[in-house]
Amino acid sequence: MYMPNSVNMGDKFGQVKVMVVQGRRLVIRDFKSSDPYVILKLGNQTAKTKVINSCLNPVWNEEFHFSISEHAQVLKLQVFDKDHFKADDKMGNAHLSLQPLVASARLRKILGVTAEGTTLRKVIPESDNCLAADSSINWVNGEVVQDVWLRLCDVDSGDIELKIKLINLPSAAPSK
Repeated sequence: MYMPNSVNMGDKFGQVKVMVVQGRRLVIRDFKSSDPYVILKLGNQTAKTKVINSCLNPVWNEEFHFSISEHAQVLKLQVFDKDHFKADDKMGNAHLSLQPLVASARLRKILGVTAEGTTLRKVIPESDNCLAADSSINWVNGEVVQDVWLRLCDVDSGDIELKIKLINLPSAAPSK
């Protein structure tokens, strides 16, 4: 199911732009390969990438927009292998808390950070995320940006690269 560019949410804080960049070392689910696609979920919003046929290291470079509330949420993703004659096979799942990204945006605003390329925060792999490696949240081209590699759970191997940007943030002071 394709997710429209914006969804009305009661406690709207802004939008998050998620680019599904690529996958690497995905598991084989067909005879010699897989036909992977990714489903992203944020709250009740859902988006799906295109299917990449016969590939274990797919490149999608697809962007999706989600509305986010001030109470940061968890971005969830699932990878599937497209099958034509039976149910699609699971190829793993991952999750990432958006709280550090939202907190970094608030901090940047409070401190008045304007220097291009400033690192606002470093996020390390732990239980509330599926990071494959440390990830920095930076101020780039007027946006709060995080590049992440997520390790897929419930499978032997597989990582997904995402580029996440907070956009359309309110200009008012943060709420109490």
